[in-house]
Amino acid sequence: MPTFDFQQLDVFSRAPLKGNPLAVVLGADSLTEQQMADFANWTNLSETTFLLTPRDPQADYRVRIFTTLTELPFAGHPTLGSCHAWLQAGGVPRGEEIIQECEIGLVRIRRQGDQLAFIAPPLLRAGAVEAPLLERVRLALGLAPEAIVRSQWVDNGAGWLAVMLADRDALLALQPDYSQLLGLAVGVIAPCDPLRDAVDAQFEVRAFIAGDGAPEDPATGSLNAGVAQWLLAEGLAPSRYVVSQGTAIGRAGRIHIEREGDEIWVGGAVALRIQGRLQL
Repeated sequence: MPTFDFQQLDVFSRAPLKGNPLAVVLGADSLTEQQMADFANWTNLSETTFLLTPRDPQADYRVRIFTTLTELPFAGHPTLGSCHAWLQAGGVPRGEEIIQECEIGLVRIRRQGDQLAFIAPPLLRAGAVEAPLLERVRLALGLAPEAIVRSQWVDNGAGWLAVMLADRDALLALQPDYSQLLGLAVGVIAPCDPLRDAVDAQFEVRAFIAGDGAPEDPATGSLNAGVAQWLLAEGLAPSRYVVSQGTAIGRAGRIHIEREGDEIWVGGAVALRIQGRLQL
């Protein structure tokens, strides 16, 4: 029976077991797409990744990213977790940055002290959320008509649309009707009040993915990358800020956003929690 090196990592938190878990299978070139999909469904994590030999000569490695239901062309915490796993397994980048190949293309990753950060990929869809869809999201979140103060498509491959609330407490109190959100990936953001909220972050975020094995994501790189592009373009956030995510489900995710010129970097801590062998 074929065996593969396996790691499970904690992404976007320095506190053990308080980030977003990721399963990574290394040296997975011999696995079929169906085997990858079946294993990702079995782990029941928000994402599972498979590290492969790159096809692009510029890349250090290639990754395929699966939720419990489907394959994603890009996702954020799988990017940082996969990179950490590749480095832990002895991977040596060809240059100062690590170059990951995924279905969306090449993604640059860099080491920032004991953190990793990826460059936010271009948005595949931006602009206003259509009024009927926004109304569907509002009703599914149980919000009053005036509660959503802004909204935007922030889709960089994972299908995200985002809405902004004025109040963090209202955000944390949300109890979505997931049956009304099927087929959608919805991010909700609210500013933190430095005088009232005892949190080391400027924004709080929640991420809802109806129908998936993990309907609320604990800490989401792709969503925060897209939201950062939106907020920074409209002058709604400083060039460097921290996002808190996962609070409502007992996690302590921290996503670090930094704009350098025209580039936006999305970073956080990554830690190895489980290491072993997978038999398939």
